[in-house]
Amino acid sequence: MYRHALVAIACLMTSTTALAQTIAYPQTRTVDQVDEQFGVKVADPYRWLENDVRNDPQVAAWVAAENKVTDAYLATLPGRDIFKQRLTKLFDYERFGVPNREGGRYFYSRNSGLQNQSVLYVRDSLNGQGRVLIDPNGWSKDGATALAEWAPSKDGKRLLYSIQDGGSDWRKLRVLDVDTGKVLDDQIDWVKYGLSASWVKDGSGFYYARFPTPEKGQEFQSQNLNAKVYFHRLGTPQSADRLIYERPDQPRFTFYPGITDDGRWLVISTSGPGDHTEITVLDLTKPNDRPRTIVNTDNVDWNTVGSKDSTLYLTTTQGAPRLRIVTLDMAAANPQPKELVAEDKAVLNGASLVGGRIMAAYLVDAKTEVKRFTLDGKPDGTIELPGIGTVGGVGGELDNNEGFFAFSSFATPTTIYRYDVATRQVTPWATPKVAFDPAQYDVRQRFYTSKDGTKVPMFIVKRKDVTKPAPTLLYAYGGFNVPILPGFSPGRIAWLEQGGVLAVANIRGGSEYGKEWHDGGKLLNKQNVFDDFIAAGEDLIAQGVTGKGQLAIQGGSNGGLLVGAVVNQRPDLFAAALPAVGVMDMLRFDRFTAGRYWVDDYGVPAKEADFRNLLTYSPYHNVKAGVTYPAILATTADTDDRVVPGHTFKYTAMLQSKDIGPKPHLVRIETRAGHGSGKPTDKVIEETADLWAFIAKWTGLAVKPVN
Repeated sequence: MYRHALVAIACLMTSTTALAQTIAYPQTRTVDQVDEQFGVKVADPYRWLENDVRNDPQVAAWVAAENKVTDAYLATLPGRDIFKQRLTKLFDYERFGVPNREGGRYFYSRNSGLQNQSVLYVRDSLNGQGRVLIDPNGWSKDGATALAEWAPSKDGKRLLYSIQDGGSDWRKLRVLDVDTGKVLDDQIDWVKYGLSASWVKDGSGFYYARFPTPEKGQEFQSQNLNAKVYFHRLGTPQSADRLIYERPDQPRFTFYPGITDDGRWLVISTSGPGDHTEITVLDLTKPNDRPRTIVNTDNVDWNTVGSKDSTLYLTTTQGAPRLRIVTLDMAAANPQPKELVAEDKAVLNGASLVGGRIMAAYLVDAKTEVKRFTLDGKPDGTIELPGIGTVGGVGGELDNNEGFFAFSSFATPTTIYRYDVATRQVTPWATPKVAFDPAQYDVRQRFYTSKDGTKVPMFIVKRKDVTKPAPTLLYAYGGFNVPILPGFSPGRIAWLEQGGVLAVANIRGGSEYGKEWHDGGKLLNKQNVFDDFIAAGEDLIAQGVTGKGQLAIQGGSNGGLLVGAVVNQRPDLFAAALPAVGVMDMLRFDRFTAGRYWVDDYGVPAKEADFRNLLTYSPYHNVKAGVTYPAILATTADTDDRVVPGHTFKYTAMLQSKDIGPKPHLVRIETRAGHGSGKPTDKVIEETADLWAFIAKWTGLAVKPVN
């Protein structure tokens, strides 16, 4: 509704320069807001743009005004319609999710191609006829209400699922009778961050974590505090749910309950400030068992893999920066970690228990290898993969030889494979048919040198016939221990087939090389992330992959921060920039919704050392007048309640207030869309067409129709 609202604003001027149209940006009012910390005065003239667009008419008017200017500019780009038409064809292919087998039934998602939301299906046998369980495409007129996470009960008779509206992180939990298709009366509100819920073995109910009901008007702004774990028994109201676990002494702790496959152990993983991790366990075979905390550490990662009898299997960075697998004997009075699979030269990226074996996925220079181990930790071979790419983890159960995994690469659409643990046979289960020829593309990896001498890997993807410097899109993330791995995107194919190049840099801050790689890009080391990204751009030019004036950059969320920071630091290096849903005000990020979780990567703005470091790179505070900036198209959404849109609103207003050259500095604000998940296919296509047309204009990519 904001994109097309009629608001009195200055019109797009028709005069042009040799470089670009002169754009009359909306006049954004300023406020006399100056904060002083540690003797430093920091102006915040656009503080009012932090207000929720749904509750503040002035912010809503500003959004409408900005979108009107942006829409008018994007309408002038010649490649926009070509990209949209081609993207529509590229997205129109059948795709599947990895099936979840419970009670002899196979539950899986499927999208026929251009459906705004994927549909959930069930089969009563492996190769049986699938029937629709849940089709969310009729839930809202705009397609922005999504089926988010889901989990079948162990007997396959019930399905717990979550509803995501308008891209919000908030979820409503509902329960479906699989046989009849009837939605039961059970409803759980104020759940967040995925399906933090798990069925008990007999299907009588489930454990879940939730936050308190927020104050009216603060649902999408207030901090997420005071989480609790409850048990819900089917057929009862949420008000009757039994409180299982809470930590009133630690309101910033967040809980993730899960039940092991055998149904015996309720494992509550706790995350808290300072990279604090706790693991608390209840034995569900004992009716009156009390929660027992068996792990309590700072700055050490722990993840539960599964269990067998009284043995828990976990991965940890304790004594192993690249992770190892350990066991805990829950029969002991004081369980202590016992090493099962030692740390490898490669980084352990996840493990599962399937068919009496441990399936361990390792990262080797950001590419996946899957190794097998016996339950006593002995090597047992590898899984033969179809090529160089990324495996999404082998899913299955300890007592069943059948497992499934997804495999994809930059030019290889995601294919679902079935794996037989006993015979070691890998067979395709769902193979997509796409409207392009993957054989026409070349994927290579090279290593470049960052400012401090660190070698950093980078993937380069392009058509095989592109041999000269070409317009290039450089992407990275660089934070929160998240690896950026080879993966398929039909949207990126639309860029590549026009002769553009895609470069993906595995900069520090992620987990591509374990804990040390993450630590090297967080807190007071955050500048390494920006240096790595800048060095990637310089290397692409030096190696002749792209030329001066042909380099565009893109990143989302923490990657949006990355783009905003490096544009301020090296505006001369880039022709265009696409910061998406970025964290742009580094002095106030921890005051909203999920921002409090990010202090472990960014630091605490109220601490002097962190404050001074954050101020050096905060995108909002470091826009430099008198310097020519690249063309910028920032993107956000009105219902993003993870990185609230005020970050991008304030950043855009600051850009537009400064003398930073004649290139456009615009913002595209989507409605009824959040941080990214659940976004309807038609909105993804529209947005991607706008982004590619924008950077094509400013990198000199000639866009032509594709047959």
